[in-house]
Amino acid sequence: MSVKKVVLAYSGGLDTSVIVKWLLETYKCEVICYAADVGQEEELDGLEQKAINTGASKCYIEDLKEEFVRDFIFPCIKANAIYENRYLLGTSIARPVIAKRQVEIALKEGADAVCHGATGKGNDQVRFEMTFKALAPQLKIIAPWREWNLTSRTSLFDYAEKHNIPVPVTKDKPYSMDRNILHISYEGGILEDPWREPDDSMFILTRAPEKAPDKPTYIEIDFEQGVPVALDGTRMDPVTLMKTLNKIAGENGVGRIDIVENRLVGIKSRGVYETPAGTVLHVAHRDLEAITLDRDTQHLKDRLSIEYAELVYYGQWFTKRREALDAFINETQKNVTGTVRVKLFKGTCMAVGRKSPVTLYEPDIATFDESALYDHRDATGFINLFGLQTKIEALLKQKRK
Repeated sequence: MSVKKVVLAYSGGLDTSVIVKWLLETYKCEVICYAADVGQEEELDGLEQKAINTGASKCYIEDLKEEFVRDFIFPCIKANAIYENRYLLGTSIARPVIAKRQVEIALKEGADAVCHGATGKGNDQVRFEMTFKALAPQLKIIAPWREWNLTSRTSLFDYAEKHNIPVPVTKDKPYSMDRNILHISYEGGILEDPWREPDDSMFILTRAPEKAPDKPTYIEIDFEQGVPVALDGTRMDPVTLMKTLNKIAGENGVGRIDIVENRLVGIKSRGVYETPAGTVLHVAHRDLEAITLDRDTQHLKDRLSIEYAELVYYGQWFTKRREALDAFINETQKNVTGTVRVKLFKGTCMAVGRKSPVTLYEPDIATFDESALYDHRDATGFINLFGLQTKIEALLKQKRK
């Protein structure tokens, strides 16, 4: 494959640091690095100079935090999208916004190829390439992990050492870390043993629950049409809200999970995640839906939330299916407006209060006391009809004995 100019999704980590040099050696092409700021914090310091020193002709650093939260994270919150009922999609949902901007830069620069550092065993290769194919099918795709003969992290370290490429991890601490404003994930290396408990020193966003405050913290989150807009009565932009909630929830030990998940390629993978703000928002949002959505709509949405989580995990963001699901979800969210009070305590997150100007909760019907709106005797006819099929089946079964 002939390539003149390639845009590389660059993080400055072990893999992409090596890839810059490998592209120059293998394809003899111009390499443009691109790093997306989706909330990595200090990880972006000195990245541009590092890319240039490694051989890139230039390096874009794009601030995508607001777009990421507004157009990708919040739609997942509205959809209640949780993969396999546990994973809050912190890495999965970041890939389409990163790849989208990569395509835009490639077209702007007149590049004929794009490149990513995802391995041939993981999900990210699919997420990047599905976006490339959807938004710019004419671009060539280079996936080094599927081409080169560097078959392990150890060989990457050796390659980096040979070419004097500085890398942020060592052979003694080879697990990978991916951070953005929604979460931090830890995978690989010492974590590949699913029996081994992760060291507490590894965590960045959250305190250990046993070290969290001895008194609970109460917060109130305001939603408008399913979107979180305020914390404790103070309106905040999406990025500020996420950062503030990450800090509060993290101090209370909220948001840690340690799971084995099923990757798209069929491999089981152990991952440790910190998702403090995302955990709280999912709990609060679903609780608000409980008083603002009717039963049948809520049940249908709950079923479709599984579909939504899977398509995000599988890299199918830029598809008609996602657009169609969003149309349904946005319709359901028109009345998901109100406030949820959440209790945070030593790693737990529980909704303990909810109110809405458009609530469907009617105390006069719900009460066990006398109600003017509900006659207990009405249930007799309903149960007789609802159970008619079951009763007939049982009678016929007895008759055949």
